Amino acid sequence: MVIGIQLMMSFVGASGFSVLFNAPRRMVIPGGLIGMTSWFIHFSFVTNYDFNPLPATVIASIVAGLLSIICAQFFKNPVLIFYVSGIIPLVPGGIAYNAMRHFIEHNYYSGVELSVEVMLISGGIALGLMLSEVVNQIFTRVTKTQHKG
Repeated sequence: MVIGIQLMMSFVGASGFSVLFNAPRRMVIPGGLIGMTSWFIHFSFVTNYDFNPLPATVIASIVAGLLSIICAQFFKNPVLIFYVSGIIPLVPGGIAYNAMRHFIEHNYYSGVELSVEVMLISGGIALGLMLSEVVNQIFTRVTKTQHKG
């Protein structure tokens, strides 16, 4: 029951950012589904397998990137439309808020600790998107050379 509500809310959040960034209307649902999938993968690894949030974020970001590339090719739209929706549920906004709150309350040690976590998770998102593009490039080259031969 709770997981269903969380899945629905991650879909709504990812879809909402598609609308916010003026994605074409027919791309809102695929974008929301990619965001929901990335959040579910992240959530599953963190809760079921007791993963650290950083590797879980990288894995979820890779999946979001690959799904974004597939949807971009299938729907013939820019991949960025799907990237944004796919990574929104992974963005550490709550942690960033808490880091700022700790700085304001003069609790600098906790603020720095949380800020480093935000930077690592954000870097993990970027790394995952980059790795998904590398996988796509390798796959494209392999299939082109097989068709030539």
